[in-house]
Amino acid sequence: MTLPGAPWLQRRGRSLWLEQVDLEALAHAHGTPLYVYSRAAMRAAAAGYRQALAGRPHLLCYAMKANSNLAVLQTLAAEGCGFDIVSAGELERVLAAGGDPARVVFSGVGKTRAEMQRALEAGVRCFNVESASELERLNEVALALGRRAPVSLRVNPDVDARTHPYISTGLRDNKFGIAHDEALAAYHRAASLRGIEVRGIDCHIGSQITEVAPYLDALDRVLDLVEAVEREGIALHHLDLGGGLGITYTDESPPSADTLVRALLARIDARGHGAREIVLEPGRSLVGNAGVLLTEVQVLKPGAHKNFCIVDAAMNDLVRPAMYGAWMAIVACRERDAAATVWDVVGPVCESGDWLGRDRQLAVEPGDVLAVLSAGAYGMVMASNYNSRPRAAEVMVDGALAHLVRERESVHDLFAGERLLPG
Repeated sequence: MTLPGAPWLQRRGRSLWLEQVDLEALAHAHGTPLYVYSRAAMRAAAAGYRQALAGRPHLLCYAMKANSNLAVLQTLAAEGCGFDIVSAGELERVLAAGGDPARVVFSGVGKTRAEMQRALEAGVRCFNVESASELERLNEVALALGRRAPVSLRVNPDVDARTHPYISTGLRDNKFGIAHDEALAAYHRAASLRGIEVRGIDCHIGSQITEVAPYLDALDRVLDLVEAVEREGIALHHLDLGGGLGITYTDESPPSADTLVRALLARIDARGHGAREIVLEPGRSLVGNAGVLLTEVQVLKPGAHKNFCIVDAAMNDLVRPAMYGAWMAIVACRERDAAATVWDVVGPVCESGDWLGRDRQLAVEPGDVLAVLSAGAYGMVMASNYNSRPRAAEVMVDGALAHLVRERESVHDLFAGERLLPG
């Protein structure tokens, strides 16, 4: 079996290793649930994009909503990445990790005035504006600060990315972006506002995309609009083509970063736009297969119709299966000689939707450590404290070294900010 995350994740004998670290030993050292990331895997993923874009003006902005741990941001900043943010909180994380705000693009449909002001003061590279009303608000905030806000307009091309409906963002019924047929008027308005500086155009059609065709469909619609806007005398410096490239969870075969980027560049060149700066916003494809979630088997509960393997990780630790019905590989950190049994791997949270994997062939006993694979994206970053459960610790593996990059929460941490009523 080829493991998602190989070659950094591999079997050595019966044991599962990430880079040069035995994952079962790491679980015993730090406890479970435990998120573990491979620094080498992240670096290699970033290099794939960087090499494909070599020789072209470009900016690779990591979409940090996928995983916003400071050590992850630090690693990707060192690889030359900028950042795609969707909140002021994410901006503060970039700054805390040593990222350059001049390499930050600020996306999101609901930016507040306070967030706009903070981003302008910090000096972000560009705002990806998603509505006419946001454009007016940003203009007002910029004028009050005596500044001009650099903007791209995020255009909704009405292209089906053929992904899960919750993570599709490029259809006309989605909340994101300015409708394609309203974009030209929006550019005219942007160019007329004293607090706005038009810089480029932005498009993002979804996440976990496993085909090149939807990207090319969206690109053609964006380039049509670029040509129409520039015929009106409004210059566009860069093309922000978003992110969303998928990873392998089970049997998906997404294109490599190199394949996707080369296809996009070929279409851009063929239409005469090769001199423009290219901005990409990958997230999951940089970190998804770099991470695993380790969890310990607590109870085995055979039944007449279902066998339940109850572990100490739950939907509050990893919500993707419950939220999206997502399939994520689950393997034992140490293989046993015993015959495998079909189990539903579930957590202790008081919800029937609390499951990590259904109908999995596993040879396990209580006390064994399981690894949920491809958990580097939309794992810890979406964790909660439901059922008053402290959030997991996080570890970054770098060769033979394992660095604790987030301490495990204590139960006291959960209510440290709460207050009892007087009397």
